[in-house]
Amino acid sequence: MTALEKLKAMKMPFAELKGVEFVAAEQDRVVARMTVRPELCTLHHTIHGGAVMALADSVGAAATVLNLPEGAKGTTTLESKTNFIGGAKEGATVIATATPVHRGRRTQVWTTRLETEDGKLVAVVTQTQLVL
Repeated sequence: MTALEKLKAMKMPFAELKGVEFVAAEQDRVVARMTVRPELCTLHHTIHGGAVMALADSVGAAATVLNLPEGAKGTTTLESKTNFIGGAKEGATVIATATPVHRGRRTQVWTTRLETEDGKLVAVVTQTQLVL
């Protein structure tokens, strides 16, 4: 089973609710996309900050799962920091790309860049995942 097949087979109910689709996966990089639907927006038809953070959290957690050490039972987010750079309008697709900063036995740190399909930077998220 490939890394992408493994992620697609995982049950991630909140990611599914948001419409997250994993499109590429390997140990050093996980990519997912999400369409900005009306229910993910602010009053001004722009993606809500919580939706940005939740997308990044799902992608960083999935990347961690692909890198869990032998015997680990799972992962949970320990810390997350978001730098909001720009917006994404309703109907746009946001691409989230997670890459590793640190992959240890107890914690992993991932940086996720979120961009629109045309390359406009929306946010940069750094999160620490606890290995369970």
